[in-house]
Amino acid sequence: MAEPLLSLKDLRTGYGPTQILQGISLDIREGERLALIGRNGVGKSTLLGSIMGLTTRHGGTVAWRGQGIDGLAPHKRAALGLGLVPQTRDIFRSLTVEENLIAGLRGDATLEEAYALFPRLKERRKNGGGQLSGGEQQMLSVARTLMGRPRLLMLDEPLEGLAPVICDGLMAVFERLAAEGQVTVILVEQHAEMALGFADRGVILEAGRIVHEGPASEVRQDASVLERYLGVGIS
Repeated sequence: MAEPLLSLKDLRTGYGPTQILQGISLDIREGERLALIGRNGVGKSTLLGSIMGLTTRHGGTVAWRGQGIDGLAPHKRAALGLGLVPQTRDIFRSLTVEENLIAGLRGDATLEEAYALFPRLKERRKNGGGQLSGGEQQMLSVARTLMGRPRLLMLDEPLEGLAPVICDGLMAVFERLAAEGQVTVILVEQHAEMALGFADRGVILEAGRIVHEGPASEVRQDASVLERYLGVGIS
């Protein structure tokens, strides 16, 4: 079997002395679509941040293509091919759309690729980040991360607070990127039905631990598990 793209072994992390993740072990294969779901506050965002090197490590390891990266700073992990779209979006509000995208350019990436995925950004390319709607800011955050040519795209609540038509458009982009084999995707999302409909595999977190995982289609159909750990069912 091929070596995992990303491998977490007994990962225990948090913020300062506070430990949130309680021993996460998870392998992610090249080209996989993983949905990471659970109630608010269970450690989903912390897990993505820990993969990116943004948290305090209390134990365990993170390996990328078989090589340990625990000592690498976030920008060096990004250079290896890890990309995070944070829940906070983190665009440069004082820069134009185009300047934001240029700031993320790496390798042979081009602005036209971003504009092909998100035509609205081309229309707004001279506008400041602070002038964009929430949906446009999310498009910009995703597009800027993609300008870094990530092999692993981590999406932290990308649909939060957005209109349904914007959510559908973003999910169509994620589907296209995954289907074309451009990226491996970890999707953290409160919309469990949408996340599991997109993913190959579903992982449920509770209190900083993985409490359930399996093929996304099976997780989606297991009403008792969804009720227990998310407090909702999926019709």
